[in-house]
Amino acid sequence: MSAASTETSAPLPTVGSRVFFQGAPGVGCVQGTGPISTGDDPVQRKQGKVTVKYDRKELRKRLVLEEWIIEQLSELYDCEEEEMPEVEIDIDDLLEVPSDDDRASKLQESLIDCYKPTEIFVRDLLGRIRGMRKLSAPSKKGL
Repeated sequence: MSAASTETSAPLPTVGSRVFFQGAPGVGCVQGTGPISTGDDPVQRKQGKVTVKYDRKELRKRLVLEEWIIEQLSELYDCEEEEMPEVEIDIDDLLEVPSDDDRASKLQESLIDCYKPTEIFVRDLLGRIRGMRKLSAPSKKGL
């Protein structure tokens, strides 16, 4: 058996469900250091900081609302999400509009191509966003 075949048959190190690939000697990493621990991984630290800057409860509310919107639009347009026409409903933009009447008008403009009545959807959506806050992007200073 050649020396090259014994090197490649060595098991690759794994940590939990993560798999680390062993690079060629002298390429991209220092030989003998093994896999990078999650504590030293700068990408992991940045991801953690980003999630902390947003309020998780507010993010969860936003996700539930977006899923509800997709479900309602599927019913309004009688199709699955993949077949739905391009409809842009930006929650943050709606939250910037001062009155419910102006918000309703903006939503009606977005739903102009819908042949079904949209008044109930608009009323329900406005009720659901009442009290929500606009999500602000995290500052780039800490990244």
